[in-house]
Amino acid sequence: MGAEEQRQQKFLRMTQTPIPKLISQLAVPTIISMLVTSFYNMADTFFVGKINTSATAAVGVVFPLMTIIQAFGFFCGHGSGNYISRQLGAQNIEDASKMSATGFVTAFLLGLCILIVGFSFSDPLLYIMGATETILPYAREYMRIILIGAPYMTASLVLNNQMRFQGSAFYSMVGIASGAVINIGLDPLFIFVFDMGVAGAALATIISQFISFCLLIAGTFRGGNLRLNLRNFSPSLKYYKNIVKGGTPSLCRQGLGSFATICLNLMAGPYGDAAIAAMSIVTRISQFAASIVIGFGQGFQPVCGFNYGAKLFKRVKEGFWFCVKLSSVILLVAAIAGWIFSEQLITFFLHTDPLVIEYGSLALRLQCLTFPLVGWITISNMMLQTIGKTVKASLLAMSRQFLFFVPAILTLPGMFDMLGVQLSQPVADVFSFILAVPLSLSVIREMTELEKQEEHYKMVQPSKD
Repeated sequence: MGAEEQRQQKFLRMTQTPIPKLISQLAVPTIISMLVTSFYNMADTFFVGKINTSATAAVGVVFPLMTIIQAFGFFCGHGSGNYISRQLGAQNIEDASKMSATGFVTAFLLGLCILIVGFSFSDPLLYIMGATETILPYAREYMRIILIGAPYMTASLVLNNQMRFQGSAFYSMVGIASGAVINIGLDPLFIFVFDMGVAGAALATIISQFISFCLLIAGTFRGGNLRLNLRNFSPSLKYYKNIVKGGTPSLCRQGLGSFATICLNLMAGPYGDAAIAAMSIVTRISQFAASIVIGFGQGFQPVCGFNYGAKLFKRVKEGFWFCVKLSSVILLVAAIAGWIFSEQLITFFLHTDPLVIEYGSLALRLQCLTFPLVGWITISNMMLQTIGKTVKASLLAMSRQFLFFVPAILTLPGMFDMLGVQLSQPVADVFSFILAVPLSLSVIREMTELEKQEEHYKMVQPSKD
């Protein structure tokens, strides 16, 4: 079967398959990818936690850098992927191919810039990110190795997202999950067998990410996907405007997430390395729970993009409500489990420091109170971003980790000490939910009006002929 025929079959599948079945099919690989990725994000914390509290805190301190790398990868990946899905829905293959190469090359160059800046200003950046004198040696060792992988880590996220937006979540899953599994295997080998400490955790990460990068490139040559062809690189204003339009919400979400983590580390710092370590562990656990919802959202995005581009607005709305309901139920179950087993979960990562367990278990229980709200926030943000509602999507993306979280983390500790640090994220979740509901409902109403206009056009068109 030729690539053109495969693309046509994919178009029919994306625009005709029943929505619950289609999203479930696309979501299963992305959920697996997200869960495995979360496992490998937690693997460094788990294995490094066996060294000491300061080493665990160092991974948390460097986490904002990882978030920045991801932010630029998602910026180019979502920006190009959103455009690609709409163009494939409109069957503009050549335009989509040029955007594919442009997004990939741009992300690689941005990763190279991160590498250069990070090496040039490593210690000042680590202090800004919340490192203490006891954490700094571990954090420096960890960060400098991670930076080596920045160019292909950003590019990998572009390939991953572009394949997802083309409806090829399976090939995306293979690339991401394979690298994650390898990382989990290499962590104990490098950290304990080769006695490399935190450097071993970082080395395991960049090796596994490079393998993932190679597998993702191979995936572009299969399944009717747009083949990666660097000759299609077209750095024109047209493509960069669309990358900015589609990727800015992701850049805001991930970039401000990095800033939020820095604020969290700085405000937890006065309470000791144990506080930074505890909040780092809770962040990883929370992200693991949210990864299932993000997986559903990523399964929804190509469906949203294809059908919005094909002007099948009813299918977009149906997909939104399906994902919101299901994700809310999943997070409710996760919240109950997190509340009941909070101490055991924190102990699993770092069983030697009672203060880490005390701080972490309470923070996790408070976070569980607002878990069910995150489903609506996440799915709304993905829908707004995919259909090109950049301002609304960016506003919502900024809300949880910046507009509401930063004021909370800067003010609540002064009122409630460490409890204020632990309360900050739940408070931000509540206000973000209050913002997400009217934003998403307004767009749903817009699509209902567009749907009526399309139906009216189809009714009057034959009489004009």
